[in-house]
Amino acid sequence: MKKTFFTACLLSLSLFAGQAFAANAACEAKAIDKNGKPLAGAAKTSFMKKCEGDAKGGSACEAKAVDKNGKALAGAAKTSFMKKCEADSAKG
Repeated sequence: MKKTFFTACLLSLSLFAGQAFAANAACEAKAIDKNGKPLAGAAKTSFMKKCEGDAKGGSACEAKAVDKNGKALAGAAKTSFMKKCEADSAKG
């Protein structure tokens, strides 16, 4: 029984680590400035934090993007809402 539990825990931990590594690798590949050079320093740290957060569970703004009736926003309304929400969350 203990062996089975230990094996299950180890397996789930390795799957989680694999997902985290995949998200990190994907974010690392996207960490490029507008001139095509890799980001460095604080810019890279900030980008990686946001990218990995988005990769883990989507942004908090995505969950809030609903109209007054509870339906998910779409099109221009969603784009506008997401832009404002992400700008507000970046401020503080």
